[in-house]
Amino acid sequence: MDVVGTVFVALAALLHVYIWWMESVAWRRPAVWRRFGLASQADADTTAPLAYNQGFYNLFLAAGAVVGVALYWTTSEPAGFALAVFSAGSMVAAAAVLLSTGRERLRAAATQGTLPLLGVLFFLLSLPLS
Repeated sequence: MDVVGTVFVALAALLHVYIWWMESVAWRRPAVWRRFGLASQADADTTAPLAYNQGFYNLFLAAGAVVGVALYWTTSEPAGFALAVFSAGSMVAAAAVLLSTGRERLRAAATQGTLPLLGVLFFLLSLPLS
């Protein structure tokens, strides 16, 4: 189960790196800001500093997940487990917060939260039952 958990956490990290790229690098591209529901280039320009900051939150969560997975399989299984589950759990919590802003964000929240949720669940299922 821990192999499956780490695969899902790693995929969640990759997704969050992609989200970072959209929010922090490519935000002013029409294809990107339209995906986030903005109506105009002016709106994208106005919100760019906020998106830039938010993107880095996603990048830091991804980094925590990657370091957690790496530690889990190399030098420190308990620390890696804790960091991977904390990072993925934070991604799930962020998806819940996104959903709390309106039902129209269900698809985005599901996209953002499904992989890390599966990672957390499979990691927890890998714990010994003693």
